[in-house]
Amino acid sequence: MANPYCCYIASLLMLIKTMENYSRFYAIFNRLPYKGDREEFKKSVVLQYTWNRTEHLHEMTEREYNDCCAGMEKMIPGGETAGREAWREELRRQRSICLKLMQQLGIDTTNWNRVNAFCQDGRIAGKVFRELDSEELAVLSKKLRSIQRKGGLRELPEPGETAKVVNLHQ
Repeated sequence: MANPYCCYIASLLMLIKTMENYSRFYAIFNRLPYKGDREEFKKSVVLQYTWNRTEHLHEMTEREYNDCCAGMEKMIPGGETAGREAWREELRRQRSICLKLMQQLGIDTTNWNRVNAFCQDGRIAGKVFRELDSEELAVLSKKLRSIQRKGGLRELPEPGETAKVVNLHQ
């Protein structure tokens, strides 16, 4: 007779790598045509892609999550390519906005090392520019606009000097 704990242990091992950001799921899910209780519909979708293991989105593994999103994209009119293209276009637009704001602050945006060094500062984004997702780019653009409103970036002082504010509107 099979050990009854085998399935439990296997499901625990699958939970080790879970997703933390569900924006892709909800972006697709909200475009699906459905009349009725959306919460029940979400639970049924999650149950389907976890083989009835769980009804909670946060308990899905990364593979289950990706399979679920790909399956839902196929149900949307226009399908996978239209959704993916719209997502990529939105990401490009947000990156362009952030790069333009950085350029206005005096950061050399033709040099990726400088852009990445700026973004990696914990007060700015905490990671390199290319790894920023749509939500993080929105937060970054908000921070960059705030820096602009407050007078721009300060030049780093030489040892023994005090900081100077750079006025970009001369």
